[in-house]
Amino acid sequence: MAGGLVALLDDIAALVKLAAASVDDVGAAAAKASAKATGVVVDDTAVTPRYVEGLAPERELPIIRRIAVGSLRNKLLIILPVIMVLSQFLPWLLTPILMVGGAYLAYEGAEKVWEIVSGHREEKAAAGTVDEDAVVTGAVRTDFILSAEIMVIALNEVDTEPFLSRLIVLIIVAVLITALVYGVVGLIVKMDDVGLSLARRESGASQRVGHALVKGMPRLLSVLSTVGIAAMLWVGGHILLVGADELGWHWLYAQVHHLEEAVHGVAGIGGLLAWIANTLASAFIGLVVGAVVVAVLHVIPRGRKPDRAAAAH
Repeated sequence: MAGGLVALLDDIAALVKLAAASVDDVGAAAAKASAKATGVVVDDTAVTPRYVEGLAPERELPIIRRIAVGSLRNKLLIILPVIMVLSQFLPWLLTPILMVGGAYLAYEGAEKVWEIVSGHREEKAAAGTVDEDAVVTGAVRTDFILSAEIMVIALNEVDTEPFLSRLIVLIIVAVLITALVYGVVGLIVKMDDVGLSLARRESGASQRVGHALVKGMPRLLSVLSTVGIAAMLWVGGHILLVGADELGWHWLYAQVHHLEEAVHGVAGIGGLLAWIANTLASAFIGLVVGAVVVAVLHVIPRGRKPDRAAAAH
């Protein structure tokens, strides 16, 4: 399978398969699988910090904690039972369900792009109030798709193993990845507090590092917010691209593969260029599909309202 997210997930899946080979080694191998999930963790970690933008500093960690609990609930109480049942009785449904999730991710990313382009993002920021329940709901909903992607790919690689082995591996991976993602997110959003603490120390070196953190973290969070939007488009587009290929619609994936091959031969950086080509193509597909959904749900209805008002007069 070509590069990008799927290549990283293939590594996770390979380690998960090793985990299922021996129940005695499940814990250690699942831990390795979660550590190897760096690519997916980056996506989830990049997406989540934007949900705490505009919150009071003292509310950031409680909100992240609520999102983490919702994420774990997603994995253990919804995703895991559903995919275990489907893998037993309707395995062919897993890919279409993932594609629906991919389309939703693409929609979320495209909606954020639309808010930036139309100025609605600034209007929300100017409002100054943040609905914490809405923040948590939106974050957990987005996390659901990313979590499902990890869990389904892992399951695909252990589907020939005994039921109990599959279940144990997936539970351990779910817990470890959730702890890793939201532990990293918590550290990122509170680094400015660490900077303030360092800035108050007597050591000149500590003060310099502290001031640098205080000044740099707002910029980092702003960058992560943008990266999070790109990650939703990339992951959503890649799910759709790979899913379409698995369902027999090979043309689009073949075009992306040809694009990868065209740059793969470049000496020294061919692999990187191929990965970039796949990533950009996936993000473009996500943006196109997401833009269509945004237009159907938001732009077109809004454009029709004046006509209805005129008709009423």
